[in-house]
Amino acid sequence: MRARTLPGFARRVKPSWPPPEHMPTFETTRRVSHTPEQMFALVADIERYPEFLPLCEALTVRSRRERDGITALVADMTVGYKAVRETFTSQVVLRPAEGRIDVKYLDGPFRYLDNRWTFTAAPSGSDVHFFIDYEFKSRILGALMGAMFDRAFRMFSEAFEKRADAVYGTSKPA
Repeated sequence: MRARTLPGFARRVKPSWPPPEHMPTFETTRRVSHTPEQMFALVADIERYPEFLPLCEALTVRSRRERDGITALVADMTVGYKAVRETFTSQVVLRPAEGRIDVKYLDGPFRYLDNRWTFTAAPSGSDVHFFIDYEFKSRILGALMGAMFDRAFRMFSEAFEKRADAVYGTSKPA
């Protein structure tokens, strides 16, 4: 016999448990006063990240391959906040002709990490588009570092913009 819902009464729906995990995603586009080529070069210079990028304590390039104008790097990045340190490995694919950088997660504390940068010409400079989507493997690590990572990713674009001003100056592109 099928259950009936009486008029005026909603059918009770059993909630799913545990609730779905929050998958942090951050996306932004910033207009900067530097050319797309300058901004691409700045973001592609990953060895310099520990000098200016929030939470980045160390970065080591394991390998570098170039073919048909595309460069593929494999790098270890160590991020830290207070007493917590984590190192993860990713493949960074530099596509200067397309004005695009793709980051593919290989190993470390994440279940997955998807990161993309694009650089397009705009009046008086360029638009820098940053996208990141990730999830930690461990709920405990996610609880410890998740909010801090969210804040850091929100500061990344600003950190790169300040770095561009320091490297290229604050004058408008030609």
